[in-house]
Amino acid sequence: MMSTKAFTLVPAVEREQLMGDGERVSLECVECCGRNLYLGTSDCFVYHFLLEEKTVPGGSATFTATKQLHRHLGFKKPVNELRAASALYRLLALCDGSITLVHMLSLEPVPSGARIKGATAFALNENPVSGDPFCVEVCIISVKRRTIQVFLVYEDRVQIVRELSTPEQPLAVAVDGHFLCLALTTQYIILNYSTGVAQDLFPFCSEEKRPIVKRIGRQEFLLAGPGGLGMFATVAGVSQRAPVHWSENVVGAAVCFPYVIALDSEFITVHSMLDQQQKQTLPFKEGHILQDFEGRVIVATSKGVYVLVPLPLEKQIQDLLASRRVEEALVLAKGARRNIPKEKFQVMYRRILQQAGFIQFAQLQFLEAKELFRSGQLDVRELISLYPFLLPTSSSFTRSHPPLHEFADLNQLTQGDQEKVARCKHFLMSYLNEVRSTEVANGYKEDVDTALLKLYTEADHDSLLDLLVTENFCLLADSAAWLEKHKKYFALGLLYHYNHQDAAAVQLWVRIVNGDIHDCTRSDLYEYVVDFLTDSLDPDLVWQYADWVLQKNPEVGVQVFTKRPVDEQESRFNPDDIISCLKKYPQALVKYLEHLVMDRRLQKEEYHTHLAVLYLDEVLQQRPSASGKDADVTETQAKLRRLLQKSDLYRVHFLLVAALDWHRLARALPFLTSRSHLTDRTRGAGLPVESAILHGKLEQHEEALRILVHELADFPAAEDYCLWCSEGRAPPYRQRLFHLLLAVYLGPGPSAPELPVAAADLLNRRAAEFDAARVLQLLPGSWSVQLLCPFLTGAVRDSVHARRTTQVAVGLARSENLIYKYDKMKLKGSSVRLSDKKLCQMCQNPFCEPVFVRYPNGGLVHTHCAARRHTKPSSPSPGART
Repeated sequence: MMSTKAFTLVPAVEREQLMGDGERVSLECVECCGRNLYLGTSDCFVYHFLLEEKTVPGGSATFTATKQLHRHLGFKKPVNELRAASALYRLLALCDGSITLVHMLSLEPVPSGARIKGATAFALNENPVSGDPFCVEVCIISVKRRTIQVFLVYEDRVQIVRELSTPEQPLAVAVDGHFLCLALTTQYIILNYSTGVAQDLFPFCSEEKRPIVKRIGRQEFLLAGPGGLGMFATVAGVSQRAPVHWSENVVGAAVCFPYVIALDSEFITVHSMLDQQQKQTLPFKEGHILQDFEGRVIVATSKGVYVLVPLPLEKQIQDLLASRRVEEALVLAKGARRNIPKEKFQVMYRRILQQAGFIQFAQLQFLEAKELFRSGQLDVRELISLYPFLLPTSSSFTRSHPPLHEFADLNQLTQGDQEKVARCKHFLMSYLNEVRSTEVANGYKEDVDTALLKLYTEADHDSLLDLLVTENFCLLADSAAWLEKHKKYFALGLLYHYNHQDAAAVQLWVRIVNGDIHDCTRSDLYEYVVDFLTDSLDPDLVWQYADWVLQKNPEVGVQVFTKRPVDEQESRFNPDDIISCLKKYPQALVKYLEHLVMDRRLQKEEYHTHLAVLYLDEVLQQRPSASGKDADVTETQAKLRRLLQKSDLYRVHFLLVAALDWHRLARALPFLTSRSHLTDRTRGAGLPVESAILHGKLEQHEEALRILVHELADFPAAEDYCLWCSEGRAPPYRQRLFHLLLAVYLGPGPSAPELPVAAADLLNRRAAEFDAARVLQLLPGSWSVQLLCPFLTGAVRDSVHARRTTQVAVGLARSENLIYKYDKMKLKGSSVRLSDKKLCQMCQNPFCEPVFVRYPNGGLVHTHCAARRHTKPSSPSPGART
């Protein structure tokens, strides 16, 4: 058990003031009402003192008791109890079984002589139910066996209200409203004197100890229970507080929230009602009276009176905090809420929480410290200020006064232990990261984020970059100097970028990539710079570093142009300017032209021709002498073929002459403005497939097919050529191409044994693509029917199908014609009445002559109106058919 100084014992009335030289006279009872102190003695005297409290410079309290007068009550027995009824200006004194009413100042009995007789003990009802402000309610234990009586006491008279019987002889009583708390011979009970209903509480043996029954608040009592326990009980018969453990020989108890004070023959003990712990012990021998009067606790021996003066709760709490007893301090602070105004309590409690947080922090109890800081709404700069150099130099923060802790800085707190320093910094990182986006940081986010950046930098923490790429309030000057000091140049670039200094950021990153300064934060920094420039909205910055990124890696560097959003490319970057820039970087130029042609699908002849020429240049350099269908097709050659097939914008004649003088062509390319009509030399460069595609673009299909069949002997490619060229065309166009292919197979030219086989195979597999009659005229007479059986079978089947389909169509047309004839006869068989009052349904004018057109629905119109309707389909129509 750790001691707490909650009270000091101060003398109030000395023995000499009370009884002079009377050795046998003893003090029997005490009453205090405001400044008035009343004492009852064993020789039937009542003493009246005025009690004055003074505070000496040291802060402690002293009491001065000035005797006013004393008076004998006229009995020979001791004064057992005194109770003040300030509303009536009366003092109730129990002596020799009678309760006498005397004046509070003169101590004279009331003139009427009113008194209550036959009482052994009594209690005032501090929660009266009568509603009469000019009387008090008194409950007495009657001399009658097992009887309780309730009286109304006025200024000069008394009136009995209720008399009740109890199961056992009552020994002590306390009152609250209609409820009596009674100590009987063997138990405590709660008795409602209005209804007579009793509620047993717990057993009690009056032979072993003195009963204690004390009202401590509205509908709540404190009782001396078995086993040395101070028990709390409500009028409902339940306990809402845990009991306190006091001495077995307690003779008196009082409550001064949040403490219960107990008195035995040797000590005064102080117990907390909040955590039920004993907080203080004061030696006090021969004490037999302990009472609390409106917050003032008085204790007395038979010879003197003392006051237990409570230390201010704030002083108690600060003492507990100084002793590192955080939990006890917080419990006491919470309990003090009921005694302190709300606003003052909130200010005090927040400060206590903050102090407690620093105590836990100093003990490296970081979780507890964090919760206390949060609950206490700590200005986080108080915590940051413990760490040297973390607050920005421009910060105007000054520490709280009086201080929340005793530490100058973190080094003093940890006594230089670097492991503890590291743990404290890790805690601050975590705490700042949590509070930076909450209300805790409002008003000083710059200080918080700057401190967090410095911590991340020192610790080489991954979250440094996350902080800089998201919304932050890091002060540029402080943060930049700190990052540069710790050689965090990449992060410094991010800081510049966040502060809209992109040029400084890129310049720094370029120096890292070039090796001028060292920072290994990102191994892919070059690619990062490319992406950064790609996303940049500053065209001057992009052009400034375009050559640098292209020199490092042309294929990656060109992405600053190709990956840019299309709308930005159109508004900020002219493709012709970019192409001019990329002339020094052929690979990049190819990538960019592919982007224009394939991705953006720009329909500009220059870009398509330029790309095709670059492809052709690379193909010619890669395979200067390879030819034939067995030559490997490179990726570039495949791209060239796709471009030649898909695009219709490049200069076909120009590409056909490409191999004639390639170097001259490359020099002339920028100045080409018209088409050339040159002879075909592409085949001489070993590009027959490309030549065939180009001939196809010029509608020179026979020449293209001769290349594929006679030079390459690539029969599948020839068939694919026919399909490619006829894609999207009418069926007769495709039929013409296949007939050309068949003619190439069967016509004059280099003879090869594979050609007849290829021709027969083509006919048998693609019979639907041919006109059988024309094919039969081309076929050599030596070919057998069996060789062309599949073709002939298909041709006959198609011919029969076509004839039958035609017959069906003719039959349907005849049927429709017959229907029209029938309708016409019906119309001719009905008469038509025409007069000058009849109006044309189209122009709404009358008929001037007997010439008209009649529609199937019976509508009549002028002949010229009908003719106009046929020439102008939008004209209103009276019928669907004439």
